[in-house]
Amino acid sequence: MSPQPAIPRVSLSWLLVAQVLVIVPHLGHLPLWVSVLWLGCAAWRIQIFRMRAGYPNAWVKALLMLLVAAGVWFSRGSLVGLDAAVVLLIAAFILKLLEMRTRRDTLVLIFLGFFTVVTAYLFDDGMLAALFSLLPVTALLAALIGLQQSALATQPWPTARLAASLLLQALPLMLLLFIFFPRLGPLWSLPMPSDKSVSGLSDSMAPADIAELSRSGALAFRASFEGEVPPRSQLYWRALTFERFDGRRWSQSAALPPAAPAWEKRGEPLRYEIVMQPSAQPWLFALDVAETTLQDTRQLADFRLQRQQPVERSLLYRVTSWPDALREPDGLGSEMSLARALQLPPGGDPRSRAWALQLKRDHPRPERLVQALLAHFNRQPYVYTLRPPTLGADSVDEFLFDSRRGFCAHYAGAMTFVLRAAGIPARVVAGYQGGEYNPSGRYVQVRQFDAHAWVEYWRPGAGWVTVDPTFQVAPERIEQGLEAALAEEQSFLEGSPFSPLRYRQLAWLNKLRLGWDGLNYGWQRWVLGYQGAQQLQLLQRWFGNLDSRLLALSLGGGGGLLLGLLALGLFKPWRRERDPQRRAFLGFERLLARHGVQRQAGEGPRAYAQRAAQALPRQAGAIDAFACAFEAQRYGREDGSPALLRRRLSELRRALPWRFTRRR
Repeated sequence: MSPQPAIPRVSLSWLLVAQVLVIVPHLGHLPLWVSVLWLGCAAWRIQIFRMRAGYPNAWVKALLMLLVAAGVWFSRGSLVGLDAAVVLLIAAFILKLLEMRTRRDTLVLIFLGFFTVVTAYLFDDGMLAALFSLLPVTALLAALIGLQQSALATQPWPTARLAASLLLQALPLMLLLFIFFPRLGPLWSLPMPSDKSVSGLSDSMAPADIAELSRSGALAFRASFEGEVPPRSQLYWRALTFERFDGRRWSQSAALPPAAPAWEKRGEPLRYEIVMQPSAQPWLFALDVAETTLQDTRQLADFRLQRQQPVERSLLYRVTSWPDALREPDGLGSEMSLARALQLPPGGDPRSRAWALQLKRDHPRPERLVQALLAHFNRQPYVYTLRPPTLGADSVDEFLFDSRRGFCAHYAGAMTFVLRAAGIPARVVAGYQGGEYNPSGRYVQVRQFDAHAWVEYWRPGAGWVTVDPTFQVAPERIEQGLEAALAEEQSFLEGSPFSPLRYRQLAWLNKLRLGWDGLNYGWQRWVLGYQGAQQLQLLQRWFGNLDSRLLALSLGGGGGLLLGLLALGLFKPWRRERDPQRRAFLGFERLLARHGVQRQAGEGPRAYAQRAAQALPRQAGAIDAFACAFEAQRYGREDGSPALLRRRLSELRRALPWRFTRRR
């Protein structure tokens, strides 16, 4: 058998470029040794191509595999899981470069590269990531073309242009499949990569937690309303409720009743859509009191919306809210909820407890006591700040009577404590308040620095009533946002000096930022959010209110017809050679061409067969047998059967080696 030819230079070059482009999106979560591994393997591969180094033997390959496994274990703590699997896949993509000897090995490496490109979407599915992924795909296609097309084996840029043109030609088919192919739910779900940092509310709250969120400009969600957007002061986005207090930290109750709470719809509803960022938590954001048609989502006893599974990917859902709704006005069926809303630790904060009893004596009616407490926050020298002093064991006492400096969590927690000590059921609600309106897309974007905490207390006949003590101290925080509230302190995003959010006073920069955010919102809403319900709604808008099953059958039939037409256009069966002798000789040409013997222009059958016999001496007898049979039937007077030519061609195919190489 002839020696294996070298992989074309252009294919190897584009393959090395493709590996760089495939690895770049993963650099943020890959251990450093993976980059060192690629540099070493790429240098080794180049030396192999220059015939200055040999291929690694079995022992070296086994050692490299063990080192990679050890590196994954020490950097990820396990060889199992999504993070470890991605690192192992990228390491295999790199190591395969060293043992690549044949055309088949190169094809395996290229196809492995296509798969590795897709794994980047597990960490970032934004529009920039999608656009960037076109670069490694183009480079991998260029490597594939350079491997297949001998005419382009030494021309890198024509190869790249051909790869780009193939992508453009595939664009219409891609759009058709995206719009019409049924959006099937996943058979399984993958957990969010642990290296992908997610900032957001947790299932418990201390004042420092909310303060930390307020130093982050990360996006939490976007909301677009039907009709006018409510005033900023009315945008209280509920996430979860804290009912347990241990003297330092507020947390959720151990278990909420499975039944939904009793409430009464009143006033005009608000209808809107939310595109929520991954949070790794099951709760959703919504204005009170909210209903949604999202599957596997229900309203819990504290009026929050919660899914069965955490939000691991960007999520689009529709919500209808009734801001004026009555929530458990008579208290029937909510005795356990009211009891939880009176829980306090057995000791601590004596001054706050004594003050609560005094307020109860002075204001027997709950609403009057609440108003007195809010007036106290408004009239006394309390300060809203992201830099409060550290509090001791009696944190509520020290905040209310000593430091008087704090953040929304300080005010909400202290007010809830005093109300409970006075015998009024109350709880802390955590979520987000406000948001920035984007006029280009007509939606509100809510970021982590909009995190907020407020208070709900229960009053007979009125049910749960929302109050916000922070408004009494810093009304600009509610009406204008965090940046306005911290204008004197100048602590807004102080840890992110290059964030464009700090320079919203520059009109041109702010306009550019809002425009880019609008593009990303459109990407999330119309591309990432294009799921089964959205597809059905779009197609029913185009084709009428068809039954979903009939529509699915129509789409399936139309898709089959489209693929059939595409197959006809690609294979063109009407152009198939009808002459059986000519068809057999074309098969003879293709078979020899795969083994490195191309027929030259103007070369006759006998001359071609003789040259092929010289190139493949072991198969010379089978080649000559076919050529003689073909000449006898084509040019002689022998009226042979086409079956004879097919038999001779089969004998030649069996005589040729199964693993073939291409000759130059």
